[in-house]
Amino acid sequence: MTSAASRLVLVCGLALATLPTGAGAVTSQVNTGGAGGAYEASFCPALVGQLKLAQFDYKCTPSSGTRENMQRVLADPHQLGYGQLDVFVLEGRELKADTAFAIARQDDARECVFAVTRNKDIANWGQLAAYADKLRFILPPAGSGSAGTFQFLRSIDADGLGKAKAVSNAASTEDAIREALSADDTVSLFVQFADPDNARFDLIRNLGGHLVAVIDRNILRQEVGGKKVYFAQETQVENAQWIKQGRKLVTACTPVVLFTGNPDRVQGEQAKKDHADLIRTVGGLKAGELLPSEPLFQRLIKRTKELSAVSTEKLLAATEEARQKAKPYTEKALETAKETVEQAKQATERAAEAAKPYIDKSKEAAQKAYEDALKAGKDLMDKSKSEPPKKN
Repeated sequence: MTSAASRLVLVCGLALATLPTGAGAVTSQVNTGGAGGAYEASFCPALVGQLKLAQFDYKCTPSSGTRENMQRVLADPHQLGYGQLDVFVLEGRELKADTAFAIARQDDARECVFAVTRNKDIANWGQLAAYADKLRFILPPAGSGSAGTFQFLRSIDADGLGKAKAVSNAASTEDAIREALSADDTVSLFVQFADPDNARFDLIRNLGGHLVAVIDRNILRQEVGGKKVYFAQETQVENAQWIKQGRKLVTACTPVVLFTGNPDRVQGEQAKKDHADLIRTVGGLKAGELLPSEPLFQRLIKRTKELSAVSTEKLLAATEEARQKAKPYTEKALETAKETVEQAKQATERAAEAAKPYIDKSKEAAQKAYEDALKAGKDLMDKSKSEPPKKN
């Protein structure tokens, strides 16, 4: 075989090797979250393994979070992305691209929302929301799921969290917690799987802070497409020790979603069918096949449970009561401020009214002096005209 013929065979062989032999021949990516995080290290490998069995070739790719994952899927509808449902809803609205995505799976796992402060007077979400305009909020990095959750909660609570004025982002979740626990008027909010072994919970305890459950009736009534955005769940945040029981906290948790591009955005009829097949395949996988097999997540599933309707109602009633009790203080402060402004306005008007006679008299005196001066000047000029000029 000549060298030219050999090169031709080699080129043809490479071309054949790179041609798609099925729906999954072209490698695409599953966008996760931070490198080493739960999505990238635990959830995604299980998914990629199942997809490979179904002849779909995907690889795990770290990102900054849900927003970046959505932007990547917007650029390439073949890609998959993990995200928090609340942030997915919020970003979809802001990007005005709700129909650009298709949710392949939802609610295999949930991430929970926690607020943290050292202020002992803030014990629940009702109090925190009532004082939101007086607090400083230190959040994890912009673009993170935690920052997105805060913005979602802010957007649905105009009379509470929506009044927050001082909001900033730290370089990391840990930095946000440290800064929030440096003063009584600061708060942080973060989202994570409810793992009592997580170092963040130890950091909060060591710095003298405490967790605040992020939950109220308004939060739990949020829906999208007829599906709830948040669920009331009992989560364990501190392990039991030989002298005390483990601590549990009931807070709002949002489902994890796995999304991709809408098949309508895929070019080519066969490619559309392949992508639709991918969505059906992912949706048909058993939940147990997609959850991490590590003992950690098995423990988390056992430790976390959704509250019954009766228990949830009791919790919400207590939160509403706390918010109503805090409300009179904030309303009273506003009323006092309004009264002070009104009193100052009335005092100014009274002062102006009292000074008016003096101002009028001053005007009259000035006018009379002006007229007298004109008359004197005129008399002097008339006199000078009637007298003969003096000789030198």
